[in-house]
Amino acid sequence: MKAVIISIGDELLKGHRVNTNAPFIARQLGTIGIPVSRIVTCSDDPQSIRDSIISALEESEAVLMTGGLGPTNDDRTRKTVQELFGRGLVFDEPSFERIAELFRRRGRPVTEAMRSQAMVIEGSITVPNTKGTAPGMIVDCAPRFEGRHLVLMPGVPTEMEAMMRLTVIPFFAPLSGSFIRHTPVMTMGIGESQLSGMIAQVENELPPGTMLAYLPHAAGVSLMVSSSGTLREQVDAENRRVVEAIVERARLFVYAVRDVRLEEVVVEMLLEKKMTVAVAESCTGGLLASRLTDVAGSSGCFLQGMVTYSNEAKVAQLGVDPATIEQHGAVSEPVAEQMAQGCLERGGADIAVSTTGIAGPGGGTPEKPVGTICIAVASRSGEGEVTVEASTFTMHGDRQQNKTRFSEAALRGLLVRLKSSAA
Repeated sequence: MKAVIISIGDELLKGHRVNTNAPFIARQLGTIGIPVSRIVTCSDDPQSIRDSIISALEESEAVLMTGGLGPTNDDRTRKTVQELFGRGLVFDEPSFERIAELFRRRGRPVTEAMRSQAMVIEGSITVPNTKGTAPGMIVDCAPRFEGRHLVLMPGVPTEMEAMMRLTVIPFFAPLSGSFIRHTPVMTMGIGESQLSGMIAQVENELPPGTMLAYLPHAAGVSLMVSSSGTLREQVDAENRRVVEAIVERARLFVYAVRDVRLEEVVVEMLLEKKMTVAVAESCTGGLLASRLTDVAGSSGCFLQGMVTYSNEAKVAQLGVDPATIEQHGAVSEPVAEQMAQGCLERGGADIAVSTTGIAGPGGGTPEKPVGTICIAVASRSGEGEVTVEASTFTMHGDRQQNKTRFSEAALRGLLVRLKSSAA
């Protein structure tokens, strides 16, 4: 069984909005063994919608559409599908009651005009909208497209996501006939070409039905191992075998084999070890603290963040020696070490990390080009002894990319130290 995803909306084609719906739908279908062969974006024009539906139904058993359902004039999907299959509309009482109750809770009057949103295509299965008004529909496309289904959902992400989880995925799961296992291999501190060379043998010996995808992101690259087949046990075993082989060869660079951000793993480990952290930032401008505190539960380990952007702030707030800045420059390992140690002492944390670098586009020199970052991690042993280690890296990107990569390198340094510390 294959699927095609159709995203409707002029705003997508004009670049006014990013299409986040299609990736979500594809991931959800993957959990029940239905691969997506195409993702199509079309305009609100009825002819474009019609052509996209016909083309998709000719090649796949499931077509999932988002957009064009609702009360506005550019919501033309329902009418186009009606005309394509020659079907009328019927009133769906549960949908109307759900819409009316939503309006009552918002203190708005219930009007007869709301009935139009509760009208569904004749013969379709209603997909309840638990997050909004317009219901979705699963349309059996027989006899013209025997054994094929067309799913209509609103374009609002929260509404579509609830429909997928509660109704659409349960509907298609028994029809799939296959299983897919996706396992992400999250890496840090390694580029695509280096990683590819490291796992070349694994990639050359992939079993039938297993694929390996490289997923580059702003701070590096991760992998997705996807295995498919008709026997769940065999699929799981082959997927696990490939993942284990990759981890064995790239162990130093793998931080997780699940879909999780690096900062989440760092916070999990801090909480597990009952350790607290503080950060001292210059070039990352608070991004490191922001990433850590984005993680739910980080209040149990994160004490404070200090953004000491100027040299004067480094001296006044962290106790950096002016002579060290004069001799080595603000972007240097000795300054990063003093920043981390000062943060540790003033913040009272068990571990502290500092960043000082050149994000660009200006400020670089032949000795310290744009993209240079010095990171230091300071930690206190049970006996109170402080250990500080610093590293220097050079990134290649624009200002925003460099800041992201700087923060990633700092998190990586923090994770490495946590892994090596006593529990």
